[in-house]
Amino acid sequence: MINYILLIPILVSFFITLFFLPVWIRKAKQIGLVWEDMNKLQSEKVSGSGGVMALGGFTIGILLFVAYRVFYLESYNSHLIEIFALLCSVLMLGGIGFMDDLFGWQHGGLSKRTRIILVLFAAIPLVVINAGKSSISLPFVGSLELGLIYVLVFIPIGILGATVTFNFLAGYNGLEAGLGAILLFSLSVVALFTGNSWISVVGLCMVFSLLAFLIFNYSPAKVFPGDVITYPIGGMIAIAAILGNFEKIAIFFFIPFILEVGLKLRGKLVKQSFGMPGKDGSLRLRYNEIYSLNHLAIYLMQKYKIKPTEKKVVWAIWAFQIVIVLIGFFIFRKGIFL
Repeated sequence: MINYILLIPILVSFFITLFFLPVWIRKAKQIGLVWEDMNKLQSEKVSGSGGVMALGGFTIGILLFVAYRVFYLESYNSHLIEIFALLCSVLMLGGIGFMDDLFGWQHGGLSKRTRIILVLFAAIPLVVINAGKSSISLPFVGSLELGLIYVLVFIPIGILGATVTFNFLAGYNGLEAGLGAILLFSLSVVALFTGNSWISVVGLCMVFSLLAFLIFNYSPAKVFPGDVITYPIGGMIAIAAILGNFEKIAIFFFIPFILEVGLKLRGKLVKQSFGMPGKDGSLRLRYNEIYSLNHLAIYLMQKYKIKPTEKKVVWAIWAFQIVIVLIGFFIFRKGIFL
């Protein structure tokens, strides 16, 4: 039976982001926090770091969810520690991302070493509560108990990997927000059917914040997300999988980003994902080789005589992510739909 009261924190996340984002867009332009739209031939600079409003909407939604559990259900011990640990990690990642935004990606942002160290610190709230289950199943071996190795090694590495690599597949209007919404919605469904309904509500608060943000971020974008929200999205994907103990399916859903990492490594992590904009609004390849799934989408459209535009590239990547999710649901159906 659906508890419709739980729609309140989810919808509050949506509307707070929706109502306050225009204020951020205006203020960001006033103080010069603007970035160039790289896939447009000519466009005025766009407000940056707008993801801070999505992060704010998400936070208020989560706190309302906590208030519901405490005051209405009078449930003081049911996953409240996990919820606050998740929120703490997500906000820490948002702060790290905001620092990266302010230093400017075109100027290198935070150094790679600093970024890695800070993101590892953001995993501490999950470490101190001993999150997840420390046993894993291996072929021909069976169940293997990792104990403190899981907590001290696997949790930080998982959060670091998801946080950093989610940011690789980016640079197009609406791409990151859309992918984040697709992935977190999918994991929320997994959480619901595996008996982790509280993770579903938390995930949907972020999903609806991203949907509200997408209204202003979709091409032609009025605001860019910035690392202030892409870091939390990546981190939340890992954290939800850890707390819900469905790491395998989360890793499968993450296949597009794993492929993107491989392509980025091919370009020694210096090749950019952007296309080369033309006067007719189309995009062409920036390089002679493929260094991103975005490049691959442009290449395939050119090959099959489809005019590659920014919107079509984003649709293609979204569609690929949805296909991966559907395949994942089919493969892991016995473990999800109990």
